[in-house]
Formats: sequence, structure tokens, C-alpha cells
Amino acid sequence: MIILNRLRDLRLEKDLLQSDIARIINKSDRAVGLYERGERDMNTETLAILSDFFECTIDYLLGKSDIRNPEKLKKVPFANAGGLNTDGLDNEDLLELQKQIDYIKKLKEKK
Repeated sequence: MIILNRLRDLRLEKDLLQSDIARIINKSDRAVGLYERGERDMNTETLAILSDFFECTIDYLLGKSDIRNPEKLKKVPFANAGGLNTDGLDNEDLLELQKQIDYIKKLKEKK
């Protein structure tokens, strides 16, 4: 289940314990463990708190998007371009752009 992997990965990325997340969402340590194991669903309020804390979208937490924060992605400067104008691009466009960037990186790693 994507949500449990994403929650755990985001937590570990910030070197946090389940008890740290429990305090943030005002739940028990056990509840966080249940969320991470996929044994309990999160309500909308909990998802909103976590998305704000981790600076990602709820869609990212739910696995509906692979883009953590589309607004941050729009502001990423690219080498020799002075930035990339992404005005008018929606989340699907940004996801496709990210896939292309990842592909180019893989090609470079093989060299």
C-alpha cells in the first residue's frame, strides 16, 4: 500500500519516530504504527495535517501522484536555463516532465 510506504519514508527522511508523528497529529504511537502498516485508514483531517507538515500534497500521500509538491517543482532552477517556465502546466504535465528528467539521469548513470 503506497500510503503506508510514503508515510514511513517521509518520517524516516526527517529522522522522526512514530511518537513524533503521533504528537503532530494528536494520535497515539500505536495509531501511527497502524497507519504505517496499513491496518487503519487516516481521516481527511489527519491527511491534511501530515501533508502540511511534510510539505506534500494529499494526493502524494495517497499515491495518486508521484509529485510531492507541484508548486516547489515549478520553482526548481535548471542548469543554464535560469529556471524553467512551467506556467500553464498541470500536475500531469509536471509528472511527465519529471519522468523525462529521471530517464535522462538514468541514461547518464549508464555512461
